[in-house]
Amino acid sequence: MSRKGDLPSKDCVVCGRPMAWRRKWALNWEQVKYCSDACRRGTPRGAPLQSGARKKASGRSGPS
Repeated sequence: MSRKGDLPSKDCVVCGRPMAWRRKWALNWEQVKYCSDACRRGTPRGAPLQSGARKKASGRSGPS
């Protein structure tokens, strides 16, 4: 059995965090680019939301 430190790793293209190889990625390890769904969407963990994005998400259109 391999140790976790012996497995290949790569960095996330968005946040730069290291990702360790996982068995579910065995068939497409070359295509894995993101460490999480948040990075895949372009909003890495810990990143503040832009003020425009928050207004858009709430569905309100500003003062009337």
